[in-house]
Amino acid sequence: MTVAPTTSDRAHKAAKRYIYAWGDGAAEGNGEMKDFLGGKGAGLAEMTRAGLPTPPGFTITTEACNDYFAAGETLPDGLWDDVLEAMREVEARTGKGFGDPTNPLLVSVRSGAKFSMPGMMDTVLNLGLNEATLKGLIDLTGNERFGWDAYRRFIQMFGRIVLGVKAERFDELLEERKHAHGPDARDTDLTVDDLKALAGEFKTVVKEDTGRDFPTDPYEQLDLAIKAVFASWFGKRARDYRNSQKIAHDLGTAVNVVTMVFGNMGDDSGTGVAFTRDPNSGANELFGEYLTNAQGEDVVAGIRTPAKISHLADDMPDVYDEFQRIGEQLERHYRDVQDLEFTIERGRLYMLQTRSAKRTAAAAVKIAVDMVREGLISEAEAVARIEPTQVDQLLRATFDPKALKDATRIVKGLNASPGAAVGRAVFDADTAVEWVDRGERVILVRIETSPDDFHGMAAAEGIITARGGATSHAAVVARQIGKPCVAGSADLAIDYARDAASCARTGISFREGDWISLDGTTGDLYLGQLPTVQARFEDQPELQQILDWADDIRRMGGWTNADKPEEAAQARGYGAEGIGLCRTEHMFREGERLEIVRGAILVAAAATRVKAKAAAGETLEAEEREAVATFDAAMAVLEKLQQGDFEGIFRAMDGLPVVIRLIDPPLHEFLPNLEEQLVKVTRAEASGGASAEDQELLRTIKSMHEQNPMLGLRGVRLGLMIPDFVKVQTRAILNAQIAVKQAGGNPIAKIMIPLVGHVNELARTRELLEAEAQAVEEAAGVEVDYKFGTMIEVPRGALTADEIAKEASFFSFGTNDLTQMTFGYSRDDAEGGFLLKYVEDKILPVNPFQTLDDAVADLMRIAVEKGRGARPDLEVGICGEHGGDPESIAKCERIGLDYVSCSPFRVPVARLAAAQATLAARASLAERDK
Repeated sequence: MTVAPTTSDRAHKAAKRYIYAWGDGAAEGNGEMKDFLGGKGAGLAEMTRAGLPTPPGFTITTEACNDYFAAGETLPDGLWDDVLEAMREVEARTGKGFGDPTNPLLVSVRSGAKFSMPGMMDTVLNLGLNEATLKGLIDLTGNERFGWDAYRRFIQMFGRIVLGVKAERFDELLEERKHAHGPDARDTDLTVDDLKALAGEFKTVVKEDTGRDFPTDPYEQLDLAIKAVFASWFGKRARDYRNSQKIAHDLGTAVNVVTMVFGNMGDDSGTGVAFTRDPNSGANELFGEYLTNAQGEDVVAGIRTPAKISHLADDMPDVYDEFQRIGEQLERHYRDVQDLEFTIERGRLYMLQTRSAKRTAAAAVKIAVDMVREGLISEAEAVARIEPTQVDQLLRATFDPKALKDATRIVKGLNASPGAAVGRAVFDADTAVEWVDRGERVILVRIETSPDDFHGMAAAEGIITARGGATSHAAVVARQIGKPCVAGSADLAIDYARDAASCARTGISFREGDWISLDGTTGDLYLGQLPTVQARFEDQPELQQILDWADDIRRMGGWTNADKPEEAAQARGYGAEGIGLCRTEHMFREGERLEIVRGAILVAAAATRVKAKAAAGETLEAEEREAVATFDAAMAVLEKLQQGDFEGIFRAMDGLPVVIRLIDPPLHEFLPNLEEQLVKVTRAEASGGASAEDQELLRTIKSMHEQNPMLGLRGVRLGLMIPDFVKVQTRAILNAQIAVKQAGGNPIAKIMIPLVGHVNELARTRELLEAEAQAVEEAAGVEVDYKFGTMIEVPRGALTADEIAKEASFFSFGTNDLTQMTFGYSRDDAEGGFLLKYVEDKILPVNPFQTLDDAVADLMRIAVEKGRGARPDLEVGICGEHGGDPESIAKCERIGLDYVSCSPFRVPVARLAAAQATLAARASLAERDK
């Protein structure tokens, strides 16, 4: 059906071709020209070419819109002359005259961007009416009421959209007239006299509010309307919509000038909107509404209650049959669900618009699967049509959209972890656990979270913080454990002393125990209990089918970040093919372990020095031997506990690789806060004396205090300075593998050494740990599958990847730290402060901690090329937060990574995004080969 655009014989006055016309079954444009004609214009052209009933008209291109703004909101040279010529063609096709009082041509002026933006821009109907053409319209139709109804609608719409009169000024007058006919009167109850009076009153309002008379020259009306539609491209609602949908602001809108057909000419006329399938459920049946004796805006505005489209089969059976046939034809042609606008004038159907329909996540998945089974699209096309955010929505609890309409929003923050949560507000982690233990649901409200808050976070339905960003502690942990989270709610003032919070911007406050509802998908916090809708992956066969097709397409693996056996099992259920990051330090913080770790840390430095002394053959004092014994006993307990952890994870991921990162954070993170401990000791001394234990703890914390701990003694450096920590972990990993293997399992371990910036760090550490691993294997008489690799998260590591690859069997990019060090930002401080403003002001295009920055990606590319140059079989993945972000996944595909790893709940999203990245790469390659 689609053919190349033809060149009209029309002489163009403008330097560029700005106008494409259609009518009489012929069109100068086609459905593939959305860039120039917008969706509406391209759809009208394509329907005309298909022989469907469309009213004649023409489209002014999106390029004209952009040139209009470039010229200081002045029509480009020659465009108006081309508009006049195009109007003469429409007059010839319709046999009517624009402004002709005896046979008037009326038109609508409609917006139409490349991407559907329903309701975001403006449309004007019945343009060309004045007192003279109104009389001609009445004479031609013999319907005085219809004529005056069209005229009052035109004044009202033109006054509001083009002249800027507030809508309520017209609405109040209309409601007064309707109310005079009774409290339940509709607009169709208005008499001719009512409509005449309203037209006069509306003109008076225009004069009062604009200081000018309502324009009567049809060509002035057309000129003003075209400019108003252009202007609506930069209206607030259009801007906001584009921002939310990530649509570029420089595309511009087309303007469609369309011959008016009238749905308000009696009971044999009507107007409506319909979809070829149900956009809510995806059911393969016509879905929509229509009104008899009405114009298009009546359906949208809700002035009257529309009837279901199925009722049209009773009211106008012939029209319904034709409409159903056309809908099926358009769906087959576009191979997608269509959103259709139509008008019926005196029993004759006219198609005004066709475009791909917006649909819910559930409908999108069902429709895609159904269309594959119907032979309309391929499996690859089905995968390409599902947005990753739709997969995420299907797996998260969401608030009932109906409830959101009347909800009271307290504050808006950063949408850090998606999902909906409802609970009573609590302000500390211990309270959260206590309340949950007694059967309450809670939302944890914190200025910011720390590792000490984990138990409260795990117990809570959701978390909100006043500080922090998308990779803050609260955000990372929330995504890991599948909790909705709103971070960086800067307008939320939290008072721990009063257990209360308030937002000055909204004037709303709440206290401990008040019900609140948190939307981690949008970043909103609401007052009260909002109803939620929950979804289960195992109950969604269509989604599973889409992801199975995605698995057949994608090149990269989809792995997960998991620290516990239950997380690993859950991720495997979501389709994870391995663990790309198991953070051992998270295991240190649970229950009694934290006290054991703290006890070991208190003597770690001293014990390490003493062991070095002993290794040199020096004699040890009794106190020194005691310090070593205390340290070794604590480490032995931790080794046993960690072995049990690893056994559980290896069993859950049997036969699949598990990347285990050795201890990464600085040791002070396991100790109390310096300021808090200092206050505790000072107060104790003032009231009788502090305990020796508290004083020793304070000395230890002070000795470990660093000005910039994230760049201090952590990762590989910590392992080199206090080797027992990583030795214990390595032994625990190998012993866990041996135990699982002896029980019939197939454990695969990849031991990852973090924060390497120089090859010598890795070489020295690997030498140390290889000896431990071999000793464990020899003692057990069992060999297991393990490899040593490193996390590339320091820029120097990326730039010297060829040297590092000689000591590493695999790389995994830790892009959280790599981004932080590349930009020179403190991640938590930046996201809680200037970074959001940077993005808002377009200093940065996106938050680089959410979507992989191009410069960081370039470092990764260099590392991959150098690393594989030195070791061709080098396996490379990503385990930072970017591993679950679709845009970042696309960059990983282009770089050539082997897998992406993300939190368990993001695995289905990553599977889909990886497949789409593969499809995009194939398309790019095919285009290059042309």
